[in-house]
Amino acid sequence: MHSSPYHYFPVTAPFLAILFLLLIVLLVLVQLGILEYAYAKMGVQPRYVFLVLMLSFLGSYINIPVAQFPEKDVVSNKTVTYYGVQYVVPEVEHWPETVIAVNVGGALIPTVLSIYLIIKNGLLGRSIIGTAIVAAIVHHLARPVAGVGIAMPPLLPPLIAAGVALLLSRRTAPALAYIVGCLGTLIGADLLNLGNIQGLGAPVLSIGGAGTFDGVFLTGIVAVLLA
Repeated sequence: MHSSPYHYFPVTAPFLAILFLLLIVLLVLVQLGILEYAYAKMGVQPRYVFLVLMLSFLGSYINIPVAQFPEKDVVSNKTVTYYGVQYVVPEVEHWPETVIAVNVGGALIPTVLSIYLIIKNGLLGRSIIGTAIVAAIVHHLARPVAGVGIAMPPLLPPLIAAGVALLLSRRTAPALAYIVGCLGTLIGADLLNLGNIQGLGAPVLSIGGAGTFDGVFLTGIVAVLLA
């Protein structure tokens, strides 16, 4: 049982374990100096690499409410499967509305880091173009899922982001892949679908949370490695 309907991991334990295992693998890569090189090319100091990834992982548990609207029927305390990934619907009681929240690990931290990378690497123009391309493709792929919100195939955003980044700039591809992957996914999957979420019966619709966290988290890892 959840201590709060706002605080819960967006995917079930088996998929959470897979992401944690991936995090451990990345820690090994950091220790070997492989991932450090990729993040150094992005403009992130190596000692902050694992910290950023761990904060993103743990931050996926925290949702910050920002708005709400009435919902006739609310789904509660179940899991919903989409593209083989099981998403968590929090347990709630007497919940007459749907709350829109911002996920710390899947939206807030990636957005802050993306803005930092844009400023540090002077990538405003390319970031706008790349984010628009990724957002358009992700928006086409994203689908409304009852009880969850908006979901999408988790592996496609990082692959698309890496390809777009390499086309726009090979020299700054690592930073650009992270920026356009994270921001493009958040905009295309979540923000552009805010008008389609009422009626899905989700007690909490988390921007960067269930349905998109796995895509954003993997984008921050895979897109950089591919680039």
